[in-house]
Formats: sequence, C-alpha cells, structure tokens
Amino acid sequence: MASTATAFSVGDYVVYPKHGVGRVVELQSEEIAGMQLELYVLRFEKERMTLRVPVSKVEAIGMRKLSSDKTLKQAMETLKGKPKIKRTMWSRRAQEYEAKINSGDLVSIAEVTRDLFRPEDQPEQSYSERQIFEAASSRLARELAAMEDTDEATALEKILQVLREHAPKYYEGTQEA
Repeated sequence: MASTATAFSVGDYVVYPKHGVGRVVELQSEEIAGMQLELYVLRFEKERMTLRVPVSKVEAIGMRKLSSDKTLKQAMETLKGKPKIKRTMWSRRAQEYEAKINSGDLVSIAEVTRDLFRPEDQPEQSYSERQIFEAASSRLARELAAMEDTDEATALEKILQVLREHAPKYYEGTQEA
C-alpha cells in the first residue's frame, strides 16, 4: 500500500483488524520518550474504547479504510455459499476462525459467519461456536452499517436474512427424525 492510502481524516471510519470498525476522532501530536509522534485517536463505540495509533504504525498494523463496494458485494456473496465445515478438532478450528476475524478481511469474516450459522431447525451450537459466530457477524455488521450509513442491528438483520434464505438448501436431508 502506498502511504497516501493510509491518510485518514477526523470523522473517517476505519477498520482496525483486532477491534473492527472505529472512527478517527482526533489527530494528536505527542512527545513520548523524547520523540515527537503523530497519533490517530480512534473511538470504538461498541466497546467504549479509545485507541491511539502512531501514524507510522498504521500500515504494519493493517488499519484500513472501510471496504470497497466490490469487497462488500463479494462478502455478501460469500454468505450465500455452501458452509465449509472442517472435520478437525474444535480448538484448531476456533483458532482459525479467530485468526480470520482478527485479520480484518471482510470476506474472511463473512466466511466465518457463513460457516458457523445454524438455521433454526438445526442442532444447537455449542457456547464457544455461538460466541465466535456472534463476534464474526457483529464485526461484519458494523462494517456494513458504517458503509450503508445505518445501525448495527439493521445491518445484522440484513446479514441474517441472507443466511436464512440460502443456508437451508445446504442442510436439507441432514435433519434427524
């Protein structure tokens, strides 16, 4: 990425890979350990968290602007696909899911959301599956909400509607009597 691609302004929504969508609320200049640092001050409303990110570290961290419309469309298409359920141990899959969520990549987050979604007529998810599903779907919904200028609940409902519409065809014939 060119350094011009990482120039953010106050008021911009940004994606911080480990925390999701935040907003640049201030640009600060601080002296820390005798060095002058330019900092982005990010606010994450849902977590009620403020984060200061050195401008020089933005690229290394992977902080980015909201996804493009093309990427959003690709993520929504991903939700319509066939869930990929690996037959490895849950702890290994959970680590992979967490890594995808924390990558900040919208399509990867959509994959986790799709893979862990369970239609109402399917067996219950375990507590940890539900936790990871909620983390992924919430992260996806927050970016969708910021892009479509709506709230997270509305965006989440849109995501769940796509999943409810497309998931049943992949689960037909798998129900137990």
